[in-house]
Amino acid sequence: MGEILKLVLPFRSTGRETHHPILAVCAVLLGPFMVGFHSRLFGIGLVDLRGAFGLGFDEGSWLSTLATAPQMVFAPAVAWLAAAFGIRRIMVGPALIYAVISLMIPFTRDFTTLAVLHVIHGSLLGVFVPATLMIIFRNLPMKWWITAIAIYAFRGAFTLNSGTALLDFYVQHFGWQYLYWQDVVLAPLLAFLAYKGAPRENVNMDLVRHADWGGMLFLGMGMAMLFVAVDQGNRLDWFENGIVISMFAGGLVLIAAFFVNEMLVERPWAHLGAIGARNVVLLLSVALFYLMSSMSNSALIPNYLTAVAGLRPEQIGATLVTWVCVPLMLMTPIAVWAMHRTDGRFLLFTGLCCFAGASLIGTGLSPDWNGDSFRTMCVLQGAGHILTFLPIIVLTVANGDPKKAIAVAAYIQVIRLLGTQTAQALMTTYLRKGEQFHSYLTGLNVERGSEASVSALAALAHKMAGAGAVLSQSRATAVLSQQVQKQANVLSYIDAFWLTFFCAVGGLVILAFVTKAPKGPLTA
Repeated sequence: MGEILKLVLPFRSTGRETHHPILAVCAVLLGPFMVGFHSRLFGIGLVDLRGAFGLGFDEGSWLSTLATAPQMVFAPAVAWLAAAFGIRRIMVGPALIYAVISLMIPFTRDFTTLAVLHVIHGSLLGVFVPATLMIIFRNLPMKWWITAIAIYAFRGAFTLNSGTALLDFYVQHFGWQYLYWQDVVLAPLLAFLAYKGAPRENVNMDLVRHADWGGMLFLGMGMAMLFVAVDQGNRLDWFENGIVISMFAGGLVLIAAFFVNEMLVERPWAHLGAIGARNVVLLLSVALFYLMSSMSNSALIPNYLTAVAGLRPEQIGATLVTWVCVPLMLMTPIAVWAMHRTDGRFLLFTGLCCFAGASLIGTGLSPDWNGDSFRTMCVLQGAGHILTFLPIIVLTVANGDPKKAIAVAAYIQVIRLLGTQTAQALMTTYLRKGEQFHSYLTGLNVERGSEASVSALAALAHKMAGAGAVLSQSRATAVLSQQVQKQANVLSYIDAFWLTFFCAVGGLVILAFVTKAPKGPLTA
């Protein structure tokens, strides 16, 4: 127990203790929900935002990148900043500034100003999540730690799957501006809770004097450049584009400089040895496989229902809320109860099996599937999210080196931000290439005049005979082309579900080598 306390309290407060610790915890739990909802709403609402701001496709794509990449710069260092300067200083001021910028953005139309505001907006957004776990451990009794971590884990899947319904509600009833203006209310509330709940701490001058500013800058800027490369890679065709190549090269050079810096400085901020423990390495590897397998929920189902099934946002949102969010809410207290009474590895095993089962069902996809066809998959994914993410966090903390808590927190942010975006970009590219491949193979039969394609064209032309012989033939060809593309899309999604299935299985294989965590307040 003492070791865990050292892990989460690596630096002693030099000021008074808070009289309202629960408010501080509410603040840092509100922060991740605010970040999660904004990120999801911005991602799926980008089409509406492009129209509202009068942006072209390329400008909209860069706006999305500029709104997210700055999070990479600051997020890894937030745990250190909280230890050095105190929770109040890093939460209250940024939250209020964030609210002001959220209010201003919908009134802006100049792209340069819009880009600058989104860079600042994204930078501030990166502050609100990373300090969550540290504040939970510092302010709550130990018996509530797993419950608070579960709420933190819950918000990721919940905001992801409820975002579509919330976006549709805003656009239909209030206006697209509320994608930003919801935070005009939430951010000041976060600032108030942090101000009232967090202690008034003096600056830890020992930490500041020995700060590894170079390491923070190298890692943050390197991650940001890699994020730009990954985020723009699919649109710009990866290594066929000079911008992507230069961003990759620059990011890798800065990351290499970061590792060299950590070996040379007197007090390295995030030495690689911080995640050198066997179980921590294995659990972080499982986390990467979880991110990829969870693409079956975050990317494949919504994209299929939009691109292939042709459903409207309110129809997709209703499916995800009913069949993912509700099971997620029901399973979360059960997961907390189980974490207090059994080995977290069993829950992690069950969660990965849920994702594997959901993906396996998805491999039976057909062009006739609609929202209701995904019900069983969605229920498994809703349960799988909390049964996977909660034990990953708990077991990683329980197996971590107590003397290197801040360094571990930095690497967790790398996986949370860059790992998620990389998984998303890889899945998008995989689907695009898969659709092209299957379109080519399916189209070969049409071009060669196979009996099936000739019969299909004749049947379609007969149905359109009223338009005239020439026009009916051209329309039949267009309809057949659409059917070929639809079938190619279905086949590419089936391949993608197989990929997520094997990622879940890969996570299970790695989990088999994870040993039991040391006895402590986070382990049964």
